[in-house]
Amino acid sequence: MSTDFSPYLASSLHIDSDHPAVRARAAALAAGAVGDTAIAARCFAFVRDEVAHSWDYQRNPVTCRASDVLQHGTGYCYAKSHLLAALLRANGIPAGLCYQRLAVGEAGPPFCLHGLNAVYLQDYGWYRLDARGNKPGVDAAFVPPREQLAFPVLAPEERDLPEIWAEPLPQVVASLTGHATVQEVAAHLPDIELLPQHL
Repeated sequence: MSTDFSPYLASSLHIDSDHPAVRARAAALAAGAVGDTAIAARCFAFVRDEVAHSWDYQRNPVTCRASDVLQHGTGYCYAKSHLLAALLRANGIPAGLCYQRLAVGEAGPPFCLHGLNAVYLQDYGWYRLDARGNKPGVDAAFVPPREQLAFPVLAPEERDLPEIWAEPLPQVVASLTGHATVQEVAAHLPDIELLPQHL
């Protein structure tokens, strides 16, 4: 069965993989790497380790578009996933967005979405990876085919959402573009409503 990867390779408003700065960084990260897995590993490590998570570092401005995340060197998990998707797409590697629904505290409520990525690798197929940034208690890594994400799904109302989105969810974009500071975003984190049959 053939798969149409074009949506996962396209440049768009928020995943602007055709932006000159994004293309330049993608090329620099790919230089000397052999194969899509090696290139993806470099892009992942760059976004995880070199781009500050907005809340961890309390760093403004709030970013959403991939090129803005790259320019300012900071972003929430969602914004970091936009940059990682853009870097991968700029290198011709299909990449999409994934989400988990997680408790904001230990168990919730409240709950919020957490943004991560899926990349299509020739040797492994679709593989989820989480470049939100490590800290004590968080150890996300790129070790295909094994997933090593930042957060496990534990509480009854938490979810691993199975979709691989080509574009960010509207409520994610609204959260990042509708609030001026990192603190305001934290007070208005995006969420989804679980349908009764999913409870």
